[in-house]
Amino acid sequence: MPSRRDARDIDALLANWPYRPGEVNARLVKAGGGREVIQMRVDMGLLQMETQYRPDGERPGGADTYFDYLVGEVIREGDEFELSDEQCSEADREFVQFYHRRVCWLSLREYARAAKDADHSLAFMDFVRQHSSDEEWTLSHEQYRPFVLFHRVQAGALAALEEDGPEKAIGEINAGLDRFRDLFDEYDAADQFSEDELVQRLEEMRENVRSRYEVGLTLDEQLAEAVRAENYERAAELRDQLKKRPHAASLPSPTGSTLAGQSSAAAGGGAGRDAETPRRRRRADDSSAAD
Repeated sequence: MPSRRDARDIDALLANWPYRPGEVNARLVKAGGGREVIQMRVDMGLLQMETQYRPDGERPGGADTYFDYLVGEVIREGDEFELSDEQCSEADREFVQFYHRRVCWLSLREYARAAKDADHSLAFMDFVRQHSSDEEWTLSHEQYRPFVLFHRVQAGALAALEEDGPEKAIGEINAGLDRFRDLFDEYDAADQFSEDELVQRLEEMRENVRSRYEVGLTLDEQLAEAVRAENYERAAELRDQLKKRPHAASLPSPTGSTLAGQSSAAAGGGAGRDAETPRRRRRADDSSAAD
């Protein structure tokens, strides 16, 4: 007589969902109570994450995330608040969780949700930099800032492309490139900006949008050029046009386009690339300190 299968056994689930190296294997499924969760296939099993608030479903100190909890601690204790070793360890846990969910959102082409999770990590990095006295630990997260910012710009641009059209997407990329430029300036590495791989990939993405949708210079770009050339009359005309511009019509990303493919590359193959910072390089898929 065959033995009764243990309810905790997941052999069948893993057998029906093979692991594919070099890719982010993610899917949305319905869990208990009808809630939606993300499952991510990893080499020797799977991860399951909540789609709302903190990926593991915990509510640290009753807050939505550990970051929110720590912000509450600052409110209670004042701006002199300093992270303890235990709090640093808990912050690490949350950084890793949001990293996993973010790359899943990108793989699933849920761009607005990927952008939201990237915003969380970037804001948490700002908090860590302000409230940690351990410079080495802070830098262990700062070295990932360009990679997280790359995901944020990419996701924001693809969400804008779907919702508002190509000009808005180009604007998102240009704004992101400005943030990258500020970051390189902050680290006294402005001369490395144009050679950075992530910067080049965003510029390539922008030109792909421009080419695929036959978009020339946007009004914002024309305005910037007019200001640089000190053509203030032309700049004033462009500002008037921008004020009168109606909300852009929604244009879906073409099926199977290189634009959507770029997001899959960043979530999967791109996640395996080195995340570059002006001062240090480290594997971007190192889950021991992934942001």
